Amino acid sequence: MGHCEGMPELPEVESLAEFLREHAVGQVVAGVDVVAFQALKTVRPPVTALGGLSVTGVARHGKFLDLDCDGLHFVTHLARGGWLRWRDDLSGARPVRPGKGPLAVRLRFAPGDDGRAPGFELTEAGTQKRLAVYVVADPAEVPGIASLGPDPLSAEFTPEVLRGIVTGSRTQIKGLLRDQKVIAGIGNAYSDEVLHAAKMSPFKIAGSLSDAAVADLHEAIVTTLREAVERSRGLAAKDLKSEKKSGLRVHGRTGEQCEVCGDTIREVSFADSSLQYCPTCQTGGKPLADRRLSRLLK
Repeated sequence: MGHCEGMPELPEVESLAEFLREHAVGQVVAGVDVVAFQALKTVRPPVTALGGLSVTGVARHGKFLDLDCDGLHFVTHLARGGWLRWRDDLSGARPVRPGKGPLAVRLRFAPGDDGRAPGFELTEAGTQKRLAVYVVADPAEVPGIASLGPDPLSAEFTPEVLRGIVTGSRTQIKGLLRDQKVIAGIGNAYSDEVLHAAKMSPFKIAGSLSDAAVADLHEAIVTTLREAVERSRGLAAKDLKSEKKSGLRVHGRTGEQCEVCGDTIREVSFADSSLQYCPTCQTGGKPLADRRLSRLLK
């Protein structure tokens, strides 16, 4: 489960937004083909309402991607196995039958002067289908967006704001960082990376952090995410996943050497995910209990 082909998080979604600002803004929507019916979470206005509208802007809200089409918003959450594939020409694309393959939604733009009709496809790997698409007049109508915490790349996300978030919290810091209602956009991979950069145990209770530790954690969050966005900048959508993987220092690297101290990276497994960490950098050299083993021994 510790693969980093996991959920696109803030840096990847930010990079997709930048990519679409470059390639989609100014394009006219020719049509939207919904292949995986369960992906479409809204019915009014219908997706057909997007036809003929122009893409005027692209925004990111946490892990949600938002295409503003003349005031009507096409919003998607790629969930765990979802991805966006840009196509330079969809004019020859065959209609797809629902239930076949990973394709969930295809958005087609009107042909340009060269006759090519660009667009993009939202695909979802795996059996758990959680990719979601919304067509709304206001992004705040999307339940997950309305409840988002502060964005860690925004000017509002100060050390003081983070101090307010952790104060009194009985939650382990790893879980707190992943909670979208607390801070928007960080998932399993980048919470591992942030905690490694901050030299902090993932099991540390958030409310126990000193002011100095909060300052270090804030610096680690902002720096880790900014660097990941920078590494991805200018890459084609198809190259973002491998870039994410190559840039990670601990996540998905169980058994490899920590590039900071040389210790062996370890993992703790949970029911549906795993975390990776470096004992020397983060836990005073002590391995954390892996609950998988204790379960097997019962």
